Amino acid sequence: MQPVIQRRAAVLGKPVGHSLSPVLHNAGYAAAGLTGWSYTAIECAEAELPDLVSGLGPEWAGLSLTMPLKEVGLTVATEVRPVAAALGVTNTLVRLPDGGWRADNTDVPGMVASLREAGVDAVADVAVLGAGGTARAAVAAAAELGADRVVVYARRPEAIDELRPVAERLGIALAGAGWDRAADCAAADVVISTVPKGVADSLDVPWRAGTVLFDALYHPWPTPLAASAQRAGCGIVSGLDLLWAQALGQFEQFTGVPAPAGPMREALLAAWRARA
Repeated sequence: MQPVIQRRAAVLGKPVGHSLSPVLHNAGYAAAGLTGWSYTAIECAEAELPDLVSGLGPEWAGLSLTMPLKEVGLTVATEVRPVAAALGVTNTLVRLPDGGWRADNTDVPGMVASLREAGVDAVADVAVLGAGGTARAAVAAAAELGADRVVVYARRPEAIDELRPVAERLGIALAGAGWDRAADCAAADVVISTVPKGVADSLDVPWRAGTVLFDALYHPWPTPLAASAQRAGCGIVSGLDLLWAQALGQFEQFTGVPAPAGPMREALLAAWRARA
């Protein structure tokens, strides 16, 4: 009998113990019959990433990166896919045959797929709450969905300025506004909230029933923002939807086989309910 070849992958970040990514990927391995594959969580700070990556053996197939590693992840890559280069952030490192690492960003296709699943095929205006790393993916998703422009509402004007080169590289017009005007997001076809827990809780948004809200949070759920949009009849997409959708792309890049989407979603929902 041939020995089982061990292959490994992991999610890296700090803190990372709360991550549900191991649940997703390991459920996928089991459903796809990938015996010998394992996926773990590794605590890793920005300064530790280069040494950690350089010390990984050939059994390592891929790495998922979460905060605060999405920018520094590009510095350890020997190849960078266009979307990651345009955004300046990566959430995925894939081991190459020559031992190097390819950086990609599956948050963008994951966000687009989640919105399309909610019935969004094309949009004119997109509003983004927040201007951090996830906001970069939101701007790219807006461009992918054909938006004419994106309006970013943020607490720090300089954070909006940092997003402008990203929008220029993606070919989409970007306007910025202060957080005191964040309730104006209701005028957009799609609102993507990327702010941390609690930041948008007090917003009094005059929602329109035709708007779709994508709230990147998922615990606790629903957020006050999502609950208010839901009461107004808006379509809702959660951060849990994004976590699942972006993991499908990572799974396929790591393993080279189609992701078993159904079993992965079922495992994710079961783990999420257990924590609620």
